Amino acid sequence: MQTETFELIDKAVAGNKKALEGLILGVEDMIYNLSLRMLGSVYDAQDATQEIIIKIITQLSAFRKECAFSTWVYRVAANYLINYKKSMFAQRPLSFEFYGQDIDAGFLPNSDDLLQGVEEAVLADELKQSCTNVMLQCLDPESRCIYVLGLMFKVDSKVCADIFGITPEAYRQRLSRIRKRVAEFLGEYCGLSKTGKCSCQKRVGYAISTHRLDPKNLEYSKLETVENNTFKQAMEEMDELSFIFADMPKYRTPQETRAFLDQLLSSDSMKIIRAEA
Repeated sequence: MQTETFELIDKAVAGNKKALEGLILGVEDMIYNLSLRMLGSVYDAQDATQEIIIKIITQLSAFRKECAFSTWVYRVAANYLINYKKSMFAQRPLSFEFYGQDIDAGFLPNSDDLLQGVEEAVLADELKQSCTNVMLQCLDPESRCIYVLGLMFKVDSKVCADIFGITPEAYRQRLSRIRKRVAEFLGEYCGLSKTGKCSCQKRVGYAISTHRLDPKNLEYSKLETVENNTFKQAMEEMDELSFIFADMPKYRTPQETRAFLDQLLSSDSMKIIRAEA
C-alpha cells in the first residue's frame, strides 16, 4: 500500500493530475476532522482544510518518503493549525474557568418557541457535537493538538514528538498532564461522564437563546459521516473519561471543499501553485 502511495506521489510531482487528485482524496477527510477538532467550528474547519490542501500540493515535492504519507500530512496540517489565527476561537479565546462558569449560569426551559419545531433529541445531539469541539478550544493550540492527535487520533508518540520538536518521553508527559486536566473538567461538568452537572438536553434552550445553536441551521447534522478503520483504531485504549470523545462522528469533507478541489486542479492557478512547489 505504501509503495503504491509513493508511486502516486512520484506521478503527482511529475504533473499527473489524476495521481494528485487521488492523493488528496485519500487524506482530505483526516485533514478536515483534525481541522474541526482544532478550530471548533464547521466554517473555520472548511476554510483551513482548503488552505492545508494547497500547502500539501505545494510542498509535495519536499516529501522524502522517510515516513508514511499520512504521517507527513498530519505534520503539515498540525503545524499549520497550531498557528492558525483566523478562526473564531483564535479571536475569542476560551478557558476551562470561563466555560465552567457559562455552564453554571446557562440553563433555560426548552420551550416550543425556542425549539422551532425541531425534535429536542436532534438539537441535543447537535449541541453535543458542537460543545465537545468547543470544549477543546479551552486548551491552548499546541496542547489541543497534542490531545487530539495523541488521544483522539492515536498518532504515534514518536511522530507527535517530531511535530512538536520534543522528545517522545516529554511528549508523553505533556499528553498525560493535558489528559488529566481535560478529565477533571469533564468529570465536574459533562453529564456524559456520569458525574458532571451539565446535560446537552438541558442546555438546548440556553444555546438557542444565545445564538450558539440554530434549529434552522444544524451544521453537524448536515455533515456526512464516515466509517474509517483508522479512526476506530485511534479510539482504542482511551482513558476512562476520554470515552466521551470516542462516539463523536467522523465526517466526510463537505461538498464545498470537494468542489474547491475540482476547480483548483482544473484551474490556471494550479500552474502557479506548481511553480511555487
